[in-house]
Amino acid sequence: MLNPELLAILRCPKCRGVLQERSSASPAAKSGDAEPATLALVCAACQLSYAVDDGIPNLLIEEAQSCAA
Repeated sequence: MLNPELLAILRCPKCRGVLQERSSASPAAKSGDAEPATLALVCAACQLSYAVDDGIPNLLIEEAQSCAA
């Protein structure tokens, strides 16, 4: 979980939209293994997901994943 003050000021680098913190459990975590959930910041406006590694958001547009269905 990111610091709420940091999350309040972060914006999507592509469209300047608001980022929301999301976590998703990996399949291994669901089966009882000790692997933690994956944390990401998601922009609802442009449908991009930015990874958070060791508490550090990776806001490089080139490395963002599309989360459009």
